[in-house]
Amino acid sequence: MSSLTSRRNFLATSGKAGLGVYFTLTGASFLQSCGMIGKVKSDRYNTGFRQDPLPYTYNALTEAIDATTMEIHYSKHAAGYAANLQDAAKNEGVDMNKPLEDVLRKISKYSTKMRNNAGGHYNHEMFWKCMDPNGGGKPSGRLATALDESFNSFESFKTGFTDAGKNRFGSGWAWLFVDGDKKLRIGSTPNQDNPLMDRAEVKGFPLLGLDVWEHAYYLRYQNKRPDYIANWWKVVNWKYVQDRYESVV
Repeated sequence: MSSLTSRRNFLATSGKAGLGVYFTLTGASFLQSCGMIGKVKSDRYNTGFRQDPLPYTYNALTEAIDATTMEIHYSKHAAGYAANLQDAAKNEGVDMNKPLEDVLRKISKYSTKMRNNAGGHYNHEMFWKCMDPNGGGKPSGRLATALDESFNSFESFKTGFTDAGKNRFGSGWAWLFVDGDKKLRIGSTPNQDNPLMDRAEVKGFPLLGLDVWEHAYYLRYQNKRPDYIANWWKVVNWKYVQDRYESVV
């Protein structure tokens, strides 16, 4: 091999190595600026624009929620969000064949009507699935371990989540969510906002949501929101929450 060829090979090899080192040193910050690191997403739980059937009867969750409240909540409030969302989507040129999550992640580009109703629809579609007549108890597996690591114990998590719901001023939601670093967090949002929204107070992938709007509990509990939350733990569908968690970690 000639000295000229050897020199060319050395330059090519060292150039590739240098590029690799450069990417190692700067690639992470570049990808972070593009939003590609720490972006939590799960296509397994994509949401449509139409209301799904309630996964149980109106009287199935009576340990926590009475049948009349469930019927009004599902057939009036939640159905209204779904109808208004579809109307907003038509007016704003949104492709309803694509997941609603695509809209939520860019909600700042849309109208207030879209924000309120897209959030309301998504939150309720998830809320129904977060509950089950045979729910309650504690989670298991990787979620249980993560809760212990993040909040010291399951009971400490419950206290923090309960406080997020109790202390949300006015109407809104309490959330357990996975943040951009795939860490478990507790937070709350006003109105129908949720952690997927680019304008939300807390951001990440929601695992468990609790509706603390008065229409969710007032017929049975009046102004006693803490009593509603205490009973709600009896119907939490931990299998669903665990599946959501395992889809993103």
